[in-house]
Amino acid sequence: MEVCYQLPVLPLDRPVPKHVLSRRGAISFSSSSSLFGAPDPRQLSQRRGAISYDSSDQTALYIRMLGACVVFKQLFARDVRVRSQVGFEPERRSSHPYLCIDFRTLHTRLGCGSTSASSAPERRVHRLLSFQRYLHSSRLLRGVPQQIPLHILDEDYTGQARCMLEKVGNWNFDIFLFDRLTNGNGLITLTFHLLNQYGLVELFQLDMVKLWRFLVMVQEDYHSDNPYHNAVHAADVTQAMYCYLREPMLAKSLTSYDILLGLVAAATHDLDHPGVNQPFLIKTDHYLATLYRNTSVLENHHWKSAVGLLRETGLFSHLPAEDRLNMERELGSLILATDISRQNEYLSRFRMHLDQENLCLSNASHRHFILQMALKCADICNPCRPWELSKQWSEKVTEEFFQQGDIEKKHKLEVSPLCDRETNTVGNIQIGFMTYVAEPLFAEWARFSDTRLSQTMLGHMGLNKASWGGLQQEQTSVSEEAEPSTAGTDTEDVAARREGNTATAAGGTSSKEIPQGNRES
Repeated sequence: MEVCYQLPVLPLDRPVPKHVLSRRGAISFSSSSSLFGAPDPRQLSQRRGAISYDSSDQTALYIRMLGACVVFKQLFARDVRVRSQVGFEPERRSSHPYLCIDFRTLHTRLGCGSTSASSAPERRVHRLLSFQRYLHSSRLLRGVPQQIPLHILDEDYTGQARCMLEKVGNWNFDIFLFDRLTNGNGLITLTFHLLNQYGLVELFQLDMVKLWRFLVMVQEDYHSDNPYHNAVHAADVTQAMYCYLREPMLAKSLTSYDILLGLVAAATHDLDHPGVNQPFLIKTDHYLATLYRNTSVLENHHWKSAVGLLRETGLFSHLPAEDRLNMERELGSLILATDISRQNEYLSRFRMHLDQENLCLSNASHRHFILQMALKCADICNPCRPWELSKQWSEKVTEEFFQQGDIEKKHKLEVSPLCDRETNTVGNIQIGFMTYVAEPLFAEWARFSDTRLSQTMLGHMGLNKASWGGLQQEQTSVSEEAEPSTAGTDTEDVAARREGNTATAAGGTSSKEIPQGNRES
């Protein structure tokens, strides 16, 4: 007998296609004998993506997981009803400014068009899904198999990936390599490993099926087509957050609740990011900008998306209602802190605490503030990584800027600062970002936690800034050789324009245009 617990969400009134039940990545439980006989370990680990257990009490666990599989549709239906009753306002996400979507959908309004009475319930369910999972579900209904297998443990959790996880606390951890070794499931594998390493799964009595489903949905809701704001970035931020949580000042003060909140916030901080920044959503009259009144639009969306998944999966449903609501609010407080337009607000408060030496980490509010600062540092730590990693991130975030600029040019919109690939380069964008955003933040973090890691980050950032400056000079030399007759005038003009763009981005009223940190950013 084989029962599969399949994560992709399908309409409740339709049968599950056969190819879905046989797809790699489902959780599979097989037994060649009876239901109550212990399953054959060889059959449990035979399929890629299966969760294998070596517990002596396999029979009880087998029955429990089997029951969870049978009632999945009823649980999902209940989750949808509860989620609509508690006042969580669903967001219509199918009009995201995705590159493959007609630009005119950015101006659509909720409720436009007529729908038949028979299709209304299905549409209500779809509006609870992220844009990524909506497309995923549509592909499954059309009979197109999933291209990326979803698995968390078993074969891909061993070998080289396991060796890397043993050194997950190293600052030079190569998240790109780790994501390849886990077959594109780096965020799932890393987050699960860290939660388990801290003992949080057992301490908070988290259901394994719900946790697995939550992590898979989180990874799916990151847009893989985004050059920068994708699941790999979320995994990188989660790994950096783990490094900060291990710092002596935090390790001796944070509670298990703080650690759980910090890791979940890091994994979900850019959930369902559309690949464009807040000014783009505002000037295209996007529904998210209207919903959140042009204030921390993307951050609010990431937070509400994360809360939606927590409620949909019921990961914390066994906790008291008041505790769940407090956790959701504090999760939002952490994610909203990543809004780069509020950088000066948080930095000034952090500097004031350090000057007055009045930070008391036995105080819950002070611990929460330090978690906010740690997440802010983790979110924009790319310039502090070793050059081989930092350069890749710099190129990815700049390409995402340039793709937005290409869309704006195509539709005759004003091109946002730093988004014009004809007047900006990776080097000048990164130098400006390090000078005006990253260096002030990490200098204060080093005052708070003066450790080897802090000095390593500052050292890498200095070297990376010098490397980008050297590349800029090389590019200038090549341009002068190519156009010797106009080199003097052209070089001065280009330098002036670049310097003006960088200064405008850093010192203007909206620093959300600055790369890497921009929460866009």
